[in-house]
Amino acid sequence: MTSPTPLTRPARLAPGARVAVVAPSGPVPEDRLEAGLDILRGWDLEPVVEPQVRSVHGQFDYLAGGDAERAAGLQRAWCDPSVDAVLCARGGYGAQRMADLLDWDAMRAAGPKVFVGYSDITALHETFAARLGLVTLHGPMVAAADFLKSARAQDHLKATLFAPETVQTITSVDGGRPLVGGTARGVTLGGCLCLLAADLGNPHARSSAAGGLLCLEDTGEETYRIDRYLTQLLRAGWLDGVSGILLGSWAECDAYDGLRALLADRLGGLGVPIVEEFGFGHCEGALTIPFGVTGELDADAGTLSLDVPALA
Repeated sequence: MTSPTPLTRPARLAPGARVAVVAPSGPVPEDRLEAGLDILRGWDLEPVVEPQVRSVHGQFDYLAGGDAERAAGLQRAWCDPSVDAVLCARGGYGAQRMADLLDWDAMRAAGPKVFVGYSDITALHETFAARLGLVTLHGPMVAAADFLKSARAQDHLKATLFAPETVQTITSVDGGRPLVGGTARGVTLGGCLCLLAADLGNPHARSSAAGGLLCLEDTGEETYRIDRYLTQLLRAGWLDGVSGILLGSWAECDAYDGLRALLADRLGGLGVPIVEEFGFGHCEGALTIPFGVTGELDADAGTLSLDVPALA
């Protein structure tokens, strides 16, 4: 895949829409799944849970069933003509293992649908962009603790799904301040830093973030490992020509003062606007960010203004 271009926007949801819940990565705690389903029902959605969601791999208990089982669950949900959106239950690890087992021709024929997730789901955001040319939503997941306990995260996702024009300008919830000031235009992309670095060399991955507004976040990583991921992207030339950068949460990483110095060291030399602490990713109250939409970043104001709503 080449540099980012605007992608096809799926249709927004309406009350009564049928939404499938899938688990492409890690196993899902039953109590959190049920709590998330209750929230969706409260939005007047009809959630249907793929049977695979409740599976656990017999040997590798960090996977929600075997690779083929997880791929089949996602493909069934996507290709079901009665389903309007596919929502991930959680992240963890495993999306990379199953992405190439999907029948992308069949999924393309099923038409555009809403797809939501973050963290390990970054691997699928990238693949959906490359294989299907679709806008996807980097947003809270059905059984994630930070979604279940945060009205703000719920409200922003709900607005994005049902009335995306009301959140066409996304303002940092954490007072996002400029690491490097200025404004920039481009197409949104990104996700979890370690997954983007791991995708280098994948024949279906984009070759560059040139022309993009790159969103980066991660969790549970020591500073030297974040240094390594950023350095890998820099050395590969993947960041050459990027238009601007939005930095999200760094939950369970080292103290932010030290991390901030690293981010300035590794990214400041790109000479593009960079906003930090924008409030997406592994954090309470996480914003939903669409990937594949053209917009303008104002690093000084802490805003991302989309040219069109996230969903059609």
